[in-house]
Amino acid sequence: MDWSFIVLFALSCFAVSFTILQIRVERFIYRRVKKIYDDVSLLESSSFSSKPVTTDMKTLTQEIEKFAEDRKIEIDTLKIREEYRKDFLGNVSHELKTPLFTVQGYILTLLDGAMNDKKIREKYLERANKGVERLIYIVKDLDLITKLEVGGLKLEREDFDIIEFIQNVFDLLEMKAAKKEISLTFDMEYKDPIYVNADREKIQQVVSNLLVNSIKYGHPNGTTEVSVENLIKNKVIIRVTDNGEGIPKEHIPRLFERFYRVDQSGSRAEGGSGLGLSIVKHIMEAHDEKIYVESEEDVGSEFSFTLEKSKNKLA
Repeated sequence: MDWSFIVLFALSCFAVSFTILQIRVERFIYRRVKKIYDDVSLLESSSFSSKPVTTDMKTLTQEIEKFAEDRKIEIDTLKIREEYRKDFLGNVSHELKTPLFTVQGYILTLLDGAMNDKKIREKYLERANKGVERLIYIVKDLDLITKLEVGGLKLEREDFDIIEFIQNVFDLLEMKAAKKEISLTFDMEYKDPIYVNADREKIQQVVSNLLVNSIKYGHPNGTTEVSVENLIKNKVIIRVTDNGEGIPKEHIPRLFERFYRVDQSGSRAEGGSGLGLSIVKHIMEAHDEKIYVESEEDVGSEFSFTLEKSKNKLA
């Protein structure tokens, strides 16, 4: 017998069999893996459809794990958004139904016969008008936030002296502060003007909202102090500091959410739309600036935000 021929024949048979088996196995695995890719690619957000199909189990495992992790993050985000949507709808309905029911109550009372009494008629119409004004106030704030969120609100930037500007806001809120016996003041005497570049009207909303909040939740004979400091060469930071009630730490992360209130009792004794701080946040984001908050219960709060200095008058 020619043993060399037998060995060669056996090796040839092994090679051919191995090759055929290898090809068949690869095609089998490829079809299965391709089906996985096709199934996963049905999801619009998946990036699998743009990737080449791999039969390397390690690579495939890594890709599947990454896909699963990304989907988990998306699902968690959707759950958070769903909870936020429910809270938002609940808050909107709560904020709107109070003035609506108030207006309806006064009108129904008038229709039931109170209209014949001139004094009652005038008093109830005035109260109904206040309810309507509150509704308009809430709707205007919601409209402003919507425009800020979608970038539909155009900023009209200009250069102005922030010191003089804040003093003007002090003057506008002087009577409101006097009723609570709260003094509005600067931390020091600013002899020289400090010019910033921003939308004057929108920044007035920011400063007014922060000052009004400090007055609302301040203690009688308290103080609200404003300081303007250089942050970096082209930035200033404006701090609004008070010695009022302060804010519990657990509420601080949610302060700038729409309709979020620290007082969860539902009391509206201090009024407002519940949108003030959310508007402040969106206005600062529209300016590409930041707003910060630090607070401690029974000690006070400090809200601060940055603004760009006027390029023509950099100090």
